Amino acid sequence: MANDFLIVVDMQNDFVSGSLGTPEAQAIVGAVAQRAEEFEGTVVFTKDTHDKDYLQTQEGAKLPVTHCVRDTPGWELVDELERIRLTRDALVFDKPSFGSLDLAAWLVEQNDVEPIDSIELVGLCTDICVVSNALLIKANLPEVPMRVEAGLCAGVTPQSHQAALDTMSSCQVEVR
Repeated sequence: MANDFLIVVDMQNDFVSGSLGTPEAQAIVGAVAQRAEEFEGTVVFTKDTHDKDYLQTQEGAKLPVTHCVRDTPGWELVDELERIRLTRDALVFDKPSFGSLDLAAWLVEQNDVEPIDSIELVGLCTDICVVSNALLIKANLPEVPMRVEAGLCAGVTPQSHQAALDTMSSCQVEVR
């Protein structure tokens, strides 16, 4: 059996229908849930995680929209994906910034135990958190095949979504 990983990035209420939600994010929820449910390998989730002082952080000064504050409804995974997370007893990596150093380190550990055959990323936002995690993981595991499912991601805008896909493609991340 293959040792494959699916990373579901930041499919949280605030990014889908909340303070930073977009129609593009809403449009992919069902397909992302189906992919996570049917995936035959290990499924892992990330959650953008901020504290109540978010607006006083460097990120909050540049993006002054409160979002994904720990233990609020906006911080939670959308219902469809939370159900899958519970059913699969999947790991969740809370991340205070765009990319998860903990996720990348954990994947390196997993690869040391048993070589990873592939890593796939889906989720939000293509142009911020998906690309950040993809490049962190690729930098730590340069020989592991990685892909991003373009139709299962959404960016802040369609243009920035495409720009992030182009960036990942130029860094040896397969974009489908």
